[in-house]
Amino acid sequence: MITHVVLMKFKADTTAEQKREAVLRLRGMVGRVPSVRELEVGLHGAPSARAADLGLIVRLADLAALAEYADDPVHGEVKRFLAGFLESASVVDFES
Repeated sequence: MITHVVLMKFKADTTAEQKREAVLRLRGMVGRVPSVRELEVGLHGAPSARAADLGLIVRLADLAALAEYADDPVHGEVKRFLAGFLESASVVDFES
């Protein structure tokens, strides 16, 4: 199994509603992106200069499934939506 972890930092002017919409769109990939086995997403609970604003964990069968996820059009839609609000994102993929 591959665990795909993304930590995202929003731009300073991102609204609470936009952040909630980001979470909803990410959760909306479940059942629509076939390679996704499990998905967890949430907003950071307390303000911190060191912390990311949003964390995403996606579990996929293998590296081939990760490649399918990366190329999936639904995933692409979500990424394009997020691009307007993100200051930065960090990713790590590992076998689990």
